[in-house]
Amino acid sequence: MVKKGPAKKLTIYVDESDKYGKKPVYEVLIDIFYKKKIAGVSVFRGVAGYGSDGVYHTTKMLTLSGKMPIKLEVVDSEEMIQKVLPDVYQVVEKGLIEVSDTNVIKCCQRQEDAKEGERMKLEGKAKMLRVIVREDHKWEGEPLYEAIVKRLIMMDVAGATVYKAIAGYGPHRRFRKMKFLTRGGELPVQITVIDTEEKINEIIGVLDEMVQDGIVVVSDVNVIKYTHSAEEKDIM
Repeated sequence: MVKKGPAKKLTIYVDESDKYGKKPVYEVLIDIFYKKKIAGVSVFRGVAGYGSDGVYHTTKMLTLSGKMPIKLEVVDSEEMIQKVLPDVYQVVEKGLIEVSDTNVIKCCQRQEDAKEGERMKLEGKAKMLRVIVREDHKWEGEPLYEAIVKRLIMMDVAGATVYKAIAGYGPHRRFRKMKFLTRGGELPVQITVIDTEEKINEIIGVLDEMVQDGIVVVSDVNVIKYTHSAEEKDIM
């Protein structure tokens, strides 16, 4: 099963016309991966290229279009990749087999895993993180608060809530209040997150880079009850 973190990527290059027995090599490889319970495989057909024979191939040249390169990519644990390598070596008589280190950032769950994680609980001692920035602050071309929330989602944070202020003042002691004609971006935005101390510390490391002008506050909280069902919709 593929999980977030270090993994191995197996890449195989063969010709579309290569056969193993009576079947195309890439189809035989797909069968092997399926039977060995590899998480998944992607097959790509080249549109142009050349190999050791020095002959240029392109899909525009119909007479040679049957010899286009095929690339198969598999990402799985080192254990699973090592399990299929002997079979791959046997099937690929000519071509290129490459194994490289990779890092899985996000991967979909299997159905059985989703059932196990249908309800997420967070109870007892935890940390509350509050980030206050101006609505018009930017990060790489988008509103900073939106960029922060997107990063929190990517980090598997339990949840985050964004509040837009309707009145207040800051270090310059200028009182501001939301009015019909108030210029956008003048008021602060607060992002609130409650999670474990370990996760909050991880978030702070990211915010050190993203928040150049604002306030980041962490406080102790005691979560009485928090459960989340995978089928429930987010409350905004």
